Amino acid sequence: MTEKKCLKPPLHRKAIGIDLGLTHFCITSNGNKFDNPRHTKKHSINLKKKQQSLARKQKDSNARKKARKLVAKIHSKVSRVREDFLHKLSRKIVNENQVIAVENLNVKGMVRNHNFAKAVLDCGWGQFCTMLKYKAQWEGKTYIEVDRFFASSKTCSVCLNKVDSLALDVRSWTCTKCKTQHDRDINAALNIRNEALRILSLGTSDTANGGNVSQPGKTSVLLDAVPREVGNPIPL
Repeated sequence: MTEKKCLKPPLHRKAIGIDLGLTHFCITSNGNKFDNPRHTKKHSINLKKKQQSLARKQKDSNARKKARKLVAKIHSKVSRVREDFLHKLSRKIVNENQVIAVENLNVKGMVRNHNFAKAVLDCGWGQFCTMLKYKAQWEGKTYIEVDRFFASSKTCSVCLNKVDSLALDVRSWTCTKCKTQHDRDINAALNIRNEALRILSLGTSDTANGGNVSQPGKTSVLLDAVPREVGNPIPL
């Protein structure tokens, strides 16, 4: 079996910035918002019933073994459905763009917050970014991670004016300098794209705020990707 060679990225590049979130799974710099499917939540009632049934079964009994298999079957289904969604979305993004830019998220740090842990894990951000990276490499395209401390949400993508603070519940804001009204998430995606293009144009991994992109020794969102059970093969 011959390996597919990675080609050099072309100089003329169609770039996209991606901001990952919980309400919307991802928001792109061209204004698209992809809803968060919330796979675990959709199956939560059924899963709870099966887990309660398992807890009532006598230890080491055949009935308990059957109940355990039913619980595992639901977890497997959630995993396969999530993986199918991530494969299709990552394939669409890679097919339509030459440069794919995302934030270097600290997923491990996020799951330490018990208020968001379950929702963050259900999204599968790490797995999604892993898919974006290897699919981009297969196609000879560019995948780049912008430093997580880059102020993508608080910086105006038009005039680069930076606000001091921006509460999480503020979903739109107006730049005090150029008066441009921003959708918080789309503005962040635009800044991620612009920062990635700036880095590529300089031929360096340095970001505007002194950070870096996928530098050895730097914790990457890819390192947080946990391999999941592979479902039925789907065309990529």
